[in-house]
Amino acid sequence: MKNADLAELLGLAALWGASFLFVRMGAAEFGPVALAALRVIGAALFLMPLLALRKELGALRRHWRAIFVVGITNSALPFLLFAYAALSITAGLSAIFNAASPLFGALIAWLWLKDKLTPARVAGLVIGFAGVLWLAWDKASFKSGGSGWATVACISAALLYGFSASLTKRHLSGVAPMAVAAGSQLAAALVLALPAALWWPSVAPSGQAWLTMTLLAVLCTGVAYLLFFRLIAHVGPGNAIAVTFLIPAFAVLWGWLFLDERIGVSMVAGCAVILLGTGQATGLLKWPHGRPARAG
Repeated sequence: MKNADLAELLGLAALWGASFLFVRMGAAEFGPVALAALRVIGAALFLMPLLALRKELGALRRHWRAIFVVGITNSALPFLLFAYAALSITAGLSAIFNAASPLFGALIAWLWLKDKLTPARVAGLVIGFAGVLWLAWDKASFKSGGSGWATVACISAALLYGFSASLTKRHLSGVAPMAVAAGSQLAAALVLALPAALWWPSVAPSGQAWLTMTLLAVLCTGVAYLLFFRLIAHVGPGNAIAVTFLIPAFAVLWGWLFLDERIGVSMVAGCAVILLGTGQATGLLKWPHGRPARAG
């Protein structure tokens, strides 16, 4: 990987890590529904003109049905779920649960697309999901004011991301990535517009909340999509998915710097187990093989 590609990978991880910070900062004032809606509306307004400049609107028109579904499962619902979770759990913890998305992706691809699972990848799935269950068991509480439903929301969002990966592979392979990115944000905006109007905050959000929302929409969603698809084109999807390992670190860092969030030993351990399993299940990490015996 070239230095420029590595810099883009780090930049993407920093942006997606910051998205959990901005969601945490904006969810209380906007509410989950309005914040998720404004996020995708802003991203669509940023990406659609770029799609038109690239003269790829035709791809969106031809594949709009599949792109619309991806917009729901990969943006509208996960963004809403993470915004809901941000009301009661830290940005870092949300990002750690998000790191389980490739685990669900590998499992769903095996069940739906019949992707081959080697024994090593199966071991990775077992390890990764064990980390998710361990962390959820440690952090979730369904008592009044607890974080149980927030934990369920994060895991559900990760499941939706995993489903969307297989859906995209099944129905949108070969479609211009910018058409999928811009079209999915437009679809999510259409889906969330009416609910956002119905659940608009009764108290006007502050200027800081609007700034947070704008950064979330433009930088952490619009620009991040551009970087992600550039990385896929330059280094391939297998290397681009390495961003999964870096997002929790940046989310924890931003949460500590700007929100004074603390991270405990159980969170670090759970994150390490999830990422170990993710790396093994996706093939990014491989167990070292013994050296072949030399002939005598």
